[in-house]
Amino acid sequence: MELLKVNINKAGYYRNNDVINNVTLSVKAGELVGLIGPNGAGKSTTLKAIMGLVPVFNGCIEFARNAKKYSYIPEQPVIYEGLTLWEHLELAAAVYAMDQREFLLKAEDLLKLFHLTEFKHHLPTTFSKGMQQKTMLILGFLIGPLVYVVDESFVGLDPMGIKDFLLLLEIARSHGAGVLLSTHMLDTAEKICNSFLLMNEGTVVARGNLEEIRELCGLSQGSLFDCFLKLLERHS
Repeated sequence: MELLKVNINKAGYYRNNDVINNVTLSVKAGELVGLIGPNGAGKSTTLKAIMGLVPVFNGCIEFARNAKKYSYIPEQPVIYEGLTLWEHLELAAAVYAMDQREFLLKAEDLLKLFHLTEFKHHLPTTFSKGMQQKTMLILGFLIGPLVYVVDESFVGLDPMGIKDFLLLLEIARSHGAGVLLSTHMLDTAEKICNSFLLMNEGTVVARGNLEEIRELCGLSQGSLFDCFLKLLERHS
């Protein structure tokens, strides 16, 4: 079942200066779609367009009826000054009208998983980049959505943080969630993603699972990294 369907004709930040064009994709239940491409390819703009965060947009974004709750985990943490970590969690729970008992159980479990329990009454503005990123992950997983839109959330995480993040993604997918993940970590993406979209210069230039990408590149045993370079050479 498709949880998210995206058809972006054009999107950007200024009129007559589109960053992305003709971007189509879908995310199914239990699927992890990897969005890859060089810097400036339009990956983050695509994710922001899906979330309605770009001023110039022409296209259609459709979430399934049962996917009304979705999480967007941005590359740069969004932290409210003056709110403690726990107050951030309480705010998210209030916005989504979470049951208080469910909130307390999930919040404490996530804080424990990411080793932030002792910091829950501290201000995230004083945290390291990695701790701020973990804060965003906790907020993203707290509400238990069916769709996760994730932008480079490996940045700043230590190896254990990455391991815990991937574990949560796997659990969410096993419960029917779908994930759209933008990342530069191609070795990790190759291991965890069901399919890939390669963007370059603002549009999708290749898509498919690893075998299909290999066939497209003519690299029967190539790694995702090898295929990535081959496709970029072809479209440069």
